[in-house]
Amino acid sequence: MAFGKEFAKGILKENPILVIALGMCPTLAVTTSVENGLGMGIAASFVLLGSNIIISLIRKFVPDAIRIPIFITVIATFVTIVKLVMAAYTPALSKALGIFIPLIVVNCIILGRAEAFASKHNVVDSIADAIGMGVGFTIVLVIIGAFRELLGSGTILGRSIFGASYQPALLMILPPGGFLSLGLLLMFIQWCKKEK
Repeated sequence: MAFGKEFAKGILKENPILVIALGMCPTLAVTTSVENGLGMGIAASFVLLGSNIIISLIRKFVPDAIRIPIFITVIATFVTIVKLVMAAYTPALSKALGIFIPLIVVNCIILGRAEAFASKHNVVDSIADAIGMGVGFTIVLVIIGAFRELLGSGTILGRSIFGASYQPALLMILPPGGFLSLGLLLMFIQWCKKEK
């Protein structure tokens, strides 16, 4: 398959959140702001890219009986790298994302792409798949984070948008706000598809 086609499918056609409905835990939990959504998206994308490359390279040497434990070990290695780098260079973001960084190890998107794609395709296609899925995941996290941050605190990236008189809808930065935001986004996507 062409690199562009593999890349593009992760953004819309097979978006991990909007279409496949994977990765809901970080989607709902960490998207209280654009910064958190972007940080989680970049972290997950790095892990996805690194693990897809390694798994695609070793796929012919891994016995079927132990492929899942090997995939998890590869993924856990990249998660450890991400966790240590974030703790060193972005400690505030690392603290805000908390337990959800180590939980990337068991994120359905990462393991799903390893099992369904990287273990069956060459390195170039696996890179395209990882980048596309990572970008699609990150875009949705940023959109939901922006919506929640804007309504929940009246800011975007910490900058006031509505002024001091704005009364924030605190519900939006609480867990129900994540469900509401995701539901509205899914409703909008379905409406757009129906209009076409």
